[in-house]
Amino acid sequence: MEKFARILIAANKGEYGTLTGATSAREALEDHVSDALALLPTFDALLGTGAEASDAARRVCDVGSGAGLPGVPLAIARPEWRFTLLDSLKKRTTFLERTVAELGLTNVDVVWARAEDFGRDEARRESYDVVTARAVAELRVLAEFCVPLVRVGGHWVSAKNADVEAEAEDATRAVETLGGGAPLVRVVDAFAPDGSARTAVIYEKLKPTPDKYPRRAGMAKKRPL
Repeated sequence: MEKFARILIAANKGEYGTLTGATSAREALEDHVSDALALLPTFDALLGTGAEASDAARRVCDVGSGAGLPGVPLAIARPEWRFTLLDSLKKRTTFLERTVAELGLTNVDVVWARAEDFGRDEARRESYDVVTARAVAELRVLAEFCVPLVRVGGHWVSAKNADVEAEAEDATRAVETLGGGAPLVRVVDAFAPDGSARTAVIYEKLKPTPDKYPRRAGMAKKRPL
């Protein structure tokens, strides 16, 4: 984890631009890596570990992975799971590819694509046990990026701040339209920059996503469900 934190800080001074607000490896470790690892108990409860996960590799997709958060710390912590780090910016996926290689991670794939296009790929659609995203948009927008990728019986897990009830309520129609169930909000062992508690908002995939979703790129933000 410390090596990844050092990579993040080094990257801020180079060709990739500022990937996090951290100014030291210690700050990156405490504020970003620890925040990602706070999701681990939630993922363990959904996927199982060790012998519980030995029957087949669990598949996790990190949508809008950016600097590799939460995907890279989770991949380091759970080498028995298979991770896909998805981002629409080539500069970020180039950073992720180099980071994965430098860390020697063999359980990670990096994909440069829009979530909407990725969600229409028959090989990827409804193929993941857990899909996650780290507050890249409000839940009703994120739903169209994430839920189509989750297999029926799998889960979408979104990292959010504690005050998420209204946002989750606003997302109800979108999630149900895409095949998801009611949200479960779970407090995790991390804190936002303003000192508020962090949460994991969990949705189970109950039925297949209708074929017309996700819509073409840009529609989820322009006209949320």
